[in-house]
Amino acid sequence: MPHMSKVELYAAIRRDHRSGMSMRKLERKHSVTWRTVRKALDSSWPEPRKKLPPRATTLDPYKAVIDEILRADLDAPRKQRYTVTRIFHRLVEEHGADSYRLASTRARAEEPAKAI
Repeated sequence: MPHMSKVELYAAIRRDHRSGMSMRKLERKHSVTWRTVRKALDSSWPEPRKKLPPRATTLDPYKAVIDEILRADLDAPRKQRYTVTRIFHRLVEEHGADSYRLASTRARAEEPAKAI
C-alpha cells in the first residue's frame, strides 16, 4: 500500500466503513490501530501535531558569556576584537568548555548583530 497523508487515510477509512467494512477489517486493511480507526470515524480531520518544546543544547550554558564577550568587542578597534579561537580559549579557561564548534557556532551566529 503506498504511503498516504493522514487526511487521505482518514478519508479511505471512512469510505470503507460506509461500504460496510467492520472495524477489525479496517484495522487490518489500513495497518492502523483501533484508536486510529475510531478517530477517523469520529472526525473528518486529523488532530494537529503537537509542538515539542525546544531541546536544550550544549551551548546554552555559554550563550550569555559569548554574548557578553561580543558586546564588549563592539567598542574595541577591529584588530583587537576577539576571534572565535580566542573566545574558545577563554571559555576553556574560565568555564571548562570542551568543544571549539560550540564557541564558533554562537560567535558566527552573532556576527551580523556585532556589525550593527
